[in-house]
Amino acid sequence: MLKDNELYRLKEYEMEAFLSILPPYVKNELRKLDKWEFLIEVVLDLGRKPEARFVDSFNYLSNDLITREDIEYVRSRIGEFDRDNRAGIERTLHRISCIKNRMGNIVGLTLRVGRAVYGTIDIVRDLFETGKSILLLGRPGVGKTTLLREASRVLSEELHKRVVVVDTSNEIGGDGDIPHPAIGSSRRMQVPYGRTQADVMIEAVENHNPECIIIDEIGRRDEAEACRTIAERGVQLIATAHGNTLDNLLINPVLSELLGGITTVILGDEEAQRRGTQKTVLERSSPPSFDILIEIRDRDTLAVYYDVAKVVDKYLRGYPLNPEIRKRKESGEVEIKKESELEKLPKYTPLKIFTYGVSRDYLEQGLRSVGLDWQFVDSIDEAEVLIMTKSQEKKSGRIVNEAKKRGIEIFKINSNTKSNIRKLSLELRNAFLDKKRDYLKEIEQGVREVLSTGKPYPLYPAPSHIRKIQHKIITEFGLKSESQGEEPFRCVIIFPK
Repeated sequence: MLKDNELYRLKEYEMEAFLSILPPYVKNELRKLDKWEFLIEVVLDLGRKPEARFVDSFNYLSNDLITREDIEYVRSRIGEFDRDNRAGIERTLHRISCIKNRMGNIVGLTLRVGRAVYGTIDIVRDLFETGKSILLLGRPGVGKTTLLREASRVLSEELHKRVVVVDTSNEIGGDGDIPHPAIGSSRRMQVPYGRTQADVMIEAVENHNPECIIIDEIGRRDEAEACRTIAERGVQLIATAHGNTLDNLLINPVLSELLGGITTVILGDEEAQRRGTQKTVLERSSPPSFDILIEIRDRDTLAVYYDVAKVVDKYLRGYPLNPEIRKRKESGEVEIKKESELEKLPKYTPLKIFTYGVSRDYLEQGLRSVGLDWQFVDSIDEAEVLIMTKSQEKKSGRIVNEAKKRGIEIFKINSNTKSNIRKLSLELRNAFLDKKRDYLKEIEQGVREVLSTGKPYPLYPAPSHIRKIQHKIITEFGLKSESQGEEPFRCVIIFPK
């Protein structure tokens, strides 16, 4: 790894290299802002104001509009644009992309800042050291390429492996014939344009005897097939793919091949009965090209799925995946724990009820019938709700005053009849369901039931705003749901996949 003074000089060089290609009036204004560390990109579009985009804001860099001369000024100071309309600056990670009109003339430029961030691999270094093939997923800009770059440096320099980086548009190793120091001693094979990436992947294996191949952005069928070829030859493969999560990838008909692919299988009657499923099911069609899958949720939080083959099989049978969550704390310490799908739900507590003149037996039956989680308390000091009959109101002035003083909600019924208490129970549920989060307890019970039996599960009646939340949470579990019935007894039903 580079020493501190070397890193400082490298960062200074990269900043100056970026600024040097900008029109002088744009460069001067960008310097004044003094926000280089937060700069993402500069946008220069013909006939519009120059714009700087930062991590959490943007600034116009002039009131003057960009001219053709401004665009030519930049174009003359960078490398040639390839077929993907991308160029770079020699020995930096900066990327310049152009927009062309129908005649092929450049009418817009996006100048994206490229940075090498050292130390990012620490959170998953042990996984890269195993020699197993690893696939990285995550939304654009979350740090996938940065992690690839750091992996290539660590594997080549610190673990002394033969590493080849297959570099499309010089995304990983920077522009020019000499790769950026951030990839260590890895060898870099440049890809002329995107559609030849698969050919270069195979060439790397056949010609250069690598122990590890690193590739950014697998997105086409021929690239997925090249990954399979590399995996079959026993070479460690580290790659990123277009997709944010494992289930995103599985529903992509091309990229699902990276995880073994999905095929439809028709079971016999006995086998379907044994499994407790329908006769037509989805199954993995072949071994995956990767052993481990990592979802980069943000720069400091990663979800790790070990043994991709088993994970995909579990997913297709409708079971929760429960990945390992790795989180980097502010102190730099890495916290590792298992994520239960049901742990994502906020915690709930029962509604604490104090009664005065109301039959607790009847009330208990009513509360059970609407599915509200409650607890009777013997002191108004502990209560969240006071329930009383109107006939007792005059006799309970002290209790009522104490409840009002403490902000405790008061509910009254005319008399102790089952119908009155049933109506009150539904009113209580609708009033406190969202606050007490009882709908989460129901969903937990429902999801467990549906996953274990494969049968639909009705939830208790709930108001529309709660049903909307229930539908959203059920979808996150990969299950289906719909609302049925008439108000006020309309409810959500959970269905299997």
